[in-house]
Amino acid sequence: MNKQFKHQSLSDKVAEHLKREIFLENYQGGDHILEAKVAKELDVSRAPVREAIKELEKEGLIETIPRKGSFVASFNEEDIREVFEIRIILESRMMEIIINNDLLNEEDFNHLENLIEEMLVIVKKEIPEDEKVVELNEKDIAFHKYLWEKTNRKFTQRILKMIHNQLKLAMIIDARKEDSLEESAREHYSILENLKNKDLSGLQQSLIDHIVSYNEKLMSRKEIYPNF
Repeated sequence: MNKQFKHQSLSDKVAEHLKREIFLENYQGGDHILEAKVAKELDVSRAPVREAIKELEKEGLIETIPRKGSFVASFNEEDIREVFEIRIILESRMMEIIINNDLLNEEDFNHLENLIEEMLVIVKKEIPEDEKVVELNEKDIAFHKYLWEKTNRKFTQRILKMIHNQLKLAMIIDARKEDSLEESAREHYSILENLKNKDLSGLQQSLIDHIVSYNEKLMSRKEIYPNF
C-alpha cells in the first residue's frame, strides 16, 4: 500500500489524488478514468478507486456513462457562463446580507487580508506554474467561502459548494502569466475595502468585476483550451 494513504480513508485520499490530477490538467475533459490503472498507480485495490469515482461524480468532476466507463467531465462555454452567472447572483445576495447585518468584525477583516497576502506569496513562489495556479485558486475559493459561511444561509452555501469544483476548474484555466495571477489576487483588496466601508454598491460591483474578469479571460482562451 502506498505510504501516503496509510492511516487515512483510502477512498478519500484517492479522490483527493484524482481531483488534484484533474485540476493540474493531467486529466483533460473527456479523458477515460480507468479503475485498474489508477489502482495500480496508487498501489491500492479497485474498491477505493470505485468509491472515489462515485464521490467525484457527486462533485461534478467525473461523469459515468453506462457500459462505457467513467470520464473527466467536460464543460463548454455555455456551462461555464452559467456557473459564473449563478455565482454572481448568489454571492451578490450574500454580500447584501453581510453588510445589512454587520456580520464582520476586525478579526474577520484581518483573516481575509491574510488570505490575500497568502495569494500574493503564492504568485511569487518558484514552483511549476500549474501548481501555482492550483494553490492560488484554493486560496481564492477559501476567501469567498469564508464570506459565504458568515451568512448562515445553509441552502445557498450548499448550492455554491455544489458548483465549487466547476468554479475551480474554470478559474484554473484563467491565468498562466504571473501578472494575470497577481492582478486576480489583488482584486480581492477592493472587495475587502468595500466590506470594511460597508459600501454595498461598491462591494457588489467589485465582486462582479472580479468574477466577470475571470469569465472574460477564460472565454478569450477557449481556442487554447478547447475542452472548455
